[in-house]
Amino acid sequence: MTGVTLSRYLVEQQRNDPQITHDLRLLIENIATACKSIGVAIGKGAIAGVLGGAGTDNVQGEAQKKLDVLSNDLLIRSKQANGTLAAMASEEMDEIYHIPPEYPRGDYLLLFDPLDGSSNIDVNISVGTIFSVLRRQAGPGRAPTVDEFLQPGTEQLVAGYAVYGPSTLLVLTLGKGVDCFTLDRELGEFVLTHPQMRIPEDTKEFAINMSNQRFWEPAVQRYVEELLMGASGPREKDFNMRWVASMVADVHRILTRGGIFMYPLDSKTRDQGGKLRLMYEANPMAFLVEQAGGAATTGRARIMEVTPEKLHQRVPVVLGSKSEVERVTRYHHE
Repeated sequence: MTGVTLSRYLVEQQRNDPQITHDLRLLIENIATACKSIGVAIGKGAIAGVLGGAGTDNVQGEAQKKLDVLSNDLLIRSKQANGTLAAMASEEMDEIYHIPPEYPRGDYLLLFDPLDGSSNIDVNISVGTIFSVLRRQAGPGRAPTVDEFLQPGTEQLVAGYAVYGPSTLLVLTLGKGVDCFTLDRELGEFVLTHPQMRIPEDTKEFAINMSNQRFWEPAVQRYVEELLMGASGPREKDFNMRWVASMVADVHRILTRGGIFMYPLDSKTRDQGGKLRLMYEANPMAFLVEQAGGAATTGRARIMEVTPEKLHQRVPVVLGSKSEVERVTRYHHE
């Protein structure tokens, strides 16, 4: 199917899978359209006056960039009127966003990180959008509640991310593998270019923020020390470290050529449960990585089996090539 547009791809998926309803197909197409708009805004940069801080903080107390706010607004505006959603939740909003009463209410819930890695915007490094789709648990006549969003990652119907880099990519799973689409800017269409992506099992790369080394737990200290010992150590090969500080960019590299990404629990993040958000980052990325043959854990348990307790819950994240993730997890248990 290489070369087909996202729209045609989704029609084929709908024909072959009863889980892919007309509304779910329309929702994915709308997400893709919003990602195109975000990509255009990022591409204009300083010309459009969208660089720099917004002068506000998000619910986590983090300073927002202008593009954080803009991307969040683009995703909301593009979805609220299409009749597919009951509500949305965003990393940038304190509460869930209810579809206004003047618009029809659908059967799905959308969670998203509108602009992952936004601290890189001002230095022109790749950033992205992460999203996840859940089915409503309550009947259509009731207003959505926060509790409906608190589903484990195993309940995700769709997950994906867009990468805004040298080319704009949309990476998507519907639960049957991972497919990557490239935006043809002349056609204005996402085109399938990398079907059924698989994470290479053998790897020589790892991604972690080494500046936090003094805060790590013994299991992570042990694992990274073995990697740094290279060919003369127990792993008997040299490893390279890569760290973009944009989860989308780091995970995309792993999907493309293997490796392991870690934002582990440490003494600095222990009180808040970890660094990354379970609902907006960890779950969708775990779904994608598992569908590509990899693994994703908190260091102790499978990420997608964690039952969320609150909307903005944080967790440690260890994901990538299966054998490496299993090794780190084993070290934690030991």
